[in-house]
Amino acid sequence: MGFELTPAFWSGLLQIILVNIILSGDNALVIALACRNLEKKHQRPAIMIGSGGAIVLRIIFVLVIDQLLHVGYLKLIGGLLLLWIGVKLVQGEEEGEDGVKAAGSLWGAVRTIIIADAVMSLDNAIAIAAAAKGDVTLIVLGLLISIPLIIFGATLIMMLLNRFPIIVIAGGALLGWIAGEVLATDPAYAEWLAARLPNAKTVFEIGGAVLVVAVGYALRYRARKRAHAEPVDLAEEKAGDASRK
Repeated sequence: MGFELTPAFWSGLLQIILVNIILSGDNALVIALACRNLEKKHQRPAIMIGSGGAIVLRIIFVLVIDQLLHVGYLKLIGGLLLLWIGVKLVQGEEEGEDGVKAAGSLWGAVRTIIIADAVMSLDNAIAIAAAAKGDVTLIVLGLLISIPLIIFGATLIMMLLNRFPIIVIAGGALLGWIAGEVLATDPAYAEWLAARLPNAKTVFEIGGAVLVVAVGYALRYRARKRAHAEPVDLAEEKAGDASRK
């Protein structure tokens, strides 16, 4: 074997698993929100594929974290992406009318999970890298062992979503909060922003949370209003055709 099973190894492995579980609560919530409208037969594959892809990205981030943290405007792009994802998750989707639409949503959910996790994992990667002390084997093993725990957490949250829809609002607000933090801490302008806006990070966090929930619900309301109006318009059109005959 290329590594020794010393007490230090096991200690480091345990630290990475614990850090990843503690920091992955929001990731599990995103997974649950992204999969909640899928047919039951598609939910588990979406959770497993999305979680696996997210873990692979997290391993890559940990290995190149020093370089990523100094790339200007990377967090800006990620924060805007996270805001958009949060809005779409709060907005929700109508149930698929056929299997084709539902099957397409499977990969849409996987894409959402991976993109959101990629943005949210930058800070997680710092803690994991610190716990591993540069040991690549520890990083990979720790994150791989964490996969079933994250999947279990996402599955549990998805069950709760059906009973407590308010979790959707809380989840959207959390994503907006994280997006605000990401936007406020981009190294390209963080110092400039902090000098001109006191408590910039808190302002962006609160603003992001409010923005995601407000825009998401506005879009949901508009979509439902349009959906209710369409049957009426269709009925009027049929009545007009009948009268002309």
